[in-house]
Amino acid sequence: MALLQLGDSNFPSGAFSHSYGLETYVQEGMVHNQKTFFTWLRVYLEKQLAYTDGLAFRLTSDALLFQKKDEIWVLDQKLFVQNIPKETRLANRRIGERLIKMGIDLYSIPLLEEYLIRIRNNENFGHPAIVFAMICDFLKIDRDQAIVTYLYSNMVTLVQNGVRGIPLGQTAGQRIILSLQPYLLKAVEKINRLDPEDLGVVAPGIEIAQMRHEKLSIRLFMS
Repeated sequence: MALLQLGDSNFPSGAFSHSYGLETYVQEGMVHNQKTFFTWLRVYLEKQLAYTDGLAFRLTSDALLFQKKDEIWVLDQKLFVQNIPKETRLANRRIGERLIKMGIDLYSIPLLEEYLIRIRNNENFGHPAIVFAMICDFLKIDRDQAIVTYLYSNMVTLVQNGVRGIPLGQTAGQRIILSLQPYLLKAVEKINRLDPEDLGVVAPGIEIAQMRHEKLSIRLFMS
């Protein structure tokens, strides 16, 4: 039940304010219907999300299993400095800090309180994948179930944003979510095979679109 709550698109993390480069593709006409949107989502999932958030989630879970907190703090720093687009970097920081505060309010997790102190002391930055992993570890939720829920939550939020921004009908959005489900399961399998050195291996086109979003003349989303 806790995992359903955490993965709900209505969970107040602030993720709905961000498109992670999608809006750039929409304005440039590269994403304009259900087919092109589905293609973009797959590329984002397989070429960026899996190698950043997904792998970071797994590495955080591993570090918690072996009680190596210092590895988590280093991972947080790597995620921040490797995230080249400024808007996306700040988006993850805002969402991460919001999730930390929600986790503390809901579950009183000491590790999250320590994380928040480190952020306020400018020792760390905050990242949603790390926070989600910490909460799931505290609640003793199966790692693979937690990862696929985290990925699913990200995809559903982006689908909702695409439905608004392209625009598409709600039925088209639900068809896309259904079609994405097997790819989410494959993404978890892929994440479990990745090496720590694979962190941050992303598609340059997506990063460039995230950078260019800052200069768009009209924007519905913060990133």
